Amino acid sequence: MDKITLVIHGGAGTISQSMPSSKKHEIHQHLTVALQQGYQVLVDGGSAQDAVVASIVVLEDCTSFNAGCGSVLTHEGNIAMDASIMRGSDKQAGSICGVRCIKNPISLARDIMEQSDHIMLMQEGAEKFAFELGYEAMEKEYFITKQRKNQLLTALKGDNLSHLSESIDEKHGTVGAVALDMYGNLCAGTSTGGMTNKKYGRVGDSPIIGCGTYADNEVGAISCTGHGEYFIRHVVAHDIIARSKYKNITLEQAADEVVNGVLSNNHGSGGVIGLTPNGDVVMCRNSLGMYRGYISYESSAKTWIHD
Repeated sequence: MDKITLVIHGGAGTISQSMPSSKKHEIHQHLTVALQQGYQVLVDGGSAQDAVVASIVVLEDCTSFNAGCGSVLTHEGNIAMDASIMRGSDKQAGSICGVRCIKNPISLARDIMEQSDHIMLMQEGAEKFAFELGYEAMEKEYFITKQRKNQLLTALKGDNLSHLSESIDEKHGTVGAVALDMYGNLCAGTSTGGMTNKKYGRVGDSPIIGCGTYADNEVGAISCTGHGEYFIRHVVAHDIIARSKYKNITLEQAADEVVNGVLSNNHGSGGVIGLTPNGDVVMCRNSLGMYRGYISYESSAKTWIHD
């Protein structure tokens, strides 16, 4: 009970220092609510996966983040969301990619982990599984916001894969959480709408176990956010866990080696959050900013953007 801890992120990238104070306040508020709701689950005796899902659902239901109803648009102007979750106790995992009408992708990823024989389901197959479990199909309009429409229009002018501006939501928008429950179990989860103007059914690291998400009760739990192609090439989440385990270094040291070493040396940008079996919090990035925060048995909710 003493070590219960929850860490979350809302994406990493080139976050402008001149972001309006009202926008900063809004981001901090949403991150704080996500932390408080997830942490209350842990306090009430819930599992690490309960807390991860609860906190990510809050962020998926907020248009300020690139996940759920705030998801960016594909080249064709559609929604294509990805998510994954992994338990550290038994390495069970669930993942979805390219879903178009599921309100909370992280919840479906968990149901795949717990109620199917598979790990990853995609597009129509994932949605069919969801409908069999009683999920509601949301209308396309639920997900599409004016901001995301404008971002796509801007990207289409240059036909860039992902318009790289001074907005985190356009660059590396992802949400994620890692949790340690009172039973000593770890869990990691990640959810995203992908990249603005993505084509050809592109899938990033978020739904790929070992790349965007990984958990091992003996070492730690990791959730990533960044330019997904680089996180896939370097299997970032698993590499951090493996380095900590086999080099006998701290999870924080391992994260720094991968994020500020491997990724930076290969022009990959982004960040990770992590949590050890002892409740040690890891937040590491090589980007200008990262929406992030944590709450624990010894600390109320704390959130950051640039610091």
